[in-house]
Amino acid sequence: MAPSFHWWEKEKHKGTPVVVKMENPNWSMVELEGPSEDDFLITTTDSPVSGRPKDKGHRGGKNARQLTWVLLLKAHRAAGCLTSIGTAMFGLAAAIRRRVASGRTDSENDNDDIQNDVVVGGGREKENPTVRTRFYFCIKLFLWLSVLLLGFEVVAYYKGWHIGAPHIHFDQLQSLWARPLGVKGVFEWIYSRWVLVRVEYLAPPLQFLANACIVLFLIQSVDRLVLCLGCFWIRFKKIKPVLKQDDPVKDLESGESNGYFPMVLVQIPMCNEKEVYQQSIAAVCNLDWPKSKILVQILDDSDDPTTQFLIKEEVHKWQQEGAHIVYRHRVIRDGYKAGNLKSAMNCSYVKDYEFVAIFDADFQPTPDFLKRTVPHFKGNEDLGLVQARWSFVNKDENLLTRLQNINLAFHFEVEQQVNGVFINFFGFNGTAGVWRIKALEDAGGWLERTTVEDMDIAVRAHLKGWKFIFLNDVECQCELPESYEAYRKQQHRWHSGPMQLFRLCLPDVIRAKISFWKKFNLIFLFFLLRKLILPFYSFTLFCIILPMTMFIPEAELPAWVVCYIPATMSFLNILPAPKSFPFIVPYLLFENTMSVTKFNAMISGLFQLGSAYEWVVTKKSGRSSEGDLVSLVEKEPKYQRGVSVPNLEEMKEEIRQQEKASRKKKKHNRIYTKELALAFLLLTASARSLLSAQGIHFYFLLFQGVSFLLVGLDLIGEQVE
Repeated sequence: MAPSFHWWEKEKHKGTPVVVKMENPNWSMVELEGPSEDDFLITTTDSPVSGRPKDKGHRGGKNARQLTWVLLLKAHRAAGCLTSIGTAMFGLAAAIRRRVASGRTDSENDNDDIQNDVVVGGGREKENPTVRTRFYFCIKLFLWLSVLLLGFEVVAYYKGWHIGAPHIHFDQLQSLWARPLGVKGVFEWIYSRWVLVRVEYLAPPLQFLANACIVLFLIQSVDRLVLCLGCFWIRFKKIKPVLKQDDPVKDLESGESNGYFPMVLVQIPMCNEKEVYQQSIAAVCNLDWPKSKILVQILDDSDDPTTQFLIKEEVHKWQQEGAHIVYRHRVIRDGYKAGNLKSAMNCSYVKDYEFVAIFDADFQPTPDFLKRTVPHFKGNEDLGLVQARWSFVNKDENLLTRLQNINLAFHFEVEQQVNGVFINFFGFNGTAGVWRIKALEDAGGWLERTTVEDMDIAVRAHLKGWKFIFLNDVECQCELPESYEAYRKQQHRWHSGPMQLFRLCLPDVIRAKISFWKKFNLIFLFFLLRKLILPFYSFTLFCIILPMTMFIPEAELPAWVVCYIPATMSFLNILPAPKSFPFIVPYLLFENTMSVTKFNAMISGLFQLGSAYEWVVTKKSGRSSEGDLVSLVEKEPKYQRGVSVPNLEEMKEEIRQQEKASRKKKKHNRIYTKELALAFLLLTASARSLLSAQGIHFYFLLFQGVSFLLVGLDLIGEQVE
């Protein structure tokens, strides 16, 4: 039986409550909890008739039997706690044994999970496997060196040598060089030479690199603090975008658009996403907008014939119900999402529309979405984009989704809102946004040159002078990746793409006729600080330099760098999601763990390595929205709002296809070699820190190593039986 690692999930009622149902209809069900410790501390009385208490000397006293009951109760609870810990440890060991026995690692490519053909310009090329393993080889090299050095240090420690102190005097160095090589003192001679090499040659450059990373860390922390202060100011002053019309307050409260109904094109790009296509199509077809003023484009890039047929049939059913919706499928599927959107914008009827709303396949906009976003364009001729916030239907599914929710809550609540209010620019999130078609055309349209086409079009539109608005109070429901594999691939694309874009658009930013402040914001803050420096110092400082300082103690990292500032930054990051405060420590550790993937992606994008051009569609689970969950508990069978009744033959065909696919490939958890290698590196460094009695460094390395171990064994996120 698989172990349970879901202590972080939604709260469930614990214990064995007693339910008593009263026959009297005026009474309802009463729940009686188990006895507490205070229930055993019963004061005695003189008689059952008088009910008088005894004298004060005996009042509230504990006799031997009461004390025995309390001790037995505490012993029972302690035994239960130890039993649960033991069971969890055995389950963890069993899961680790199964992971290792299966032998499935992240180096294996499944055709169903990843597209090995990567787009470069108009052609396709295979990714070089040596590029993928080069980073892993460097980590393994550090690991074996750390194990070797740990052995040296342990032997030196038990011999009582103290020449590894952080500060070695010049006379000690001279004595080390003067020691002759003897047959009995070979180890002592080797170790003394190692100490000399690390003091004179290794410690200075390592300390310089550490100081440089600390400076970058402080700059990024100041930037994070300024963003949080900006968010606080927005809340304190209650700043929000307002409509430029006669009575904007009345308009927003009533949800009306004051007769402003321009032509709106709605696009849903999708690719092999049969788990969520019904939800998204139903949501956009129920948008509250005049039917003559809206057109829905279903841009299907699926290469699975069954998925194509199901989506086409769903579109046909909505057409019969009167929805203004069309289905488009490309034969030549170049350019991924950017190519799909570019092809759709080339249709002849697009010229009749003024705005375009874009939603990914797992997004479910509310019926009043257009009425709350499109009116902001009225009277704002220089407004190019209105971006809405995301909300998540599965944010409490497991620990991984909870940690993602913390990150994205900060991204929308702080980063997007502050940048939108103060500088009218932020990165387009690729979905849940409404564009002015004129702004898209003025910026050059969709380009397939990177894997972050949304950020690309936003930067080019900003250089043309278009302004953006972010609406923090308008939400659009979607899903979070529930497995670490899907989240890892998503983050790789999100962090390699900006570096590709930075290389390509840097000359355009320098030549653009915009103010110096806007150029500084784009180059230093938007790209360098938040997209390059953040993953660089996070990985280099905490995963490489910190372990190395344990073996080269002459180079030091202060305790405030290791503990206090990271804890403060995690506290600031978690403020927009206050219900997630119990997960502040796992969040801090997980962010450092993800720095491996982000650093690798950043390097791939910056130097145009093969993996930078991978586009993997994030796996969806098809979670229902909160409104749909209510319908599941009804006695009578009801279909989701706007979702047509499925055809029996289609369902049978889909089931046959799924059974056929499941026989070919079973879902499984994997072992991630980079994370495992770094886990052993950090744990080795934590063992070395014990010899130097470095308390904070030891605990940080220990917990961070355990975090890498859990992630490397894929014990976070969705667990497959």
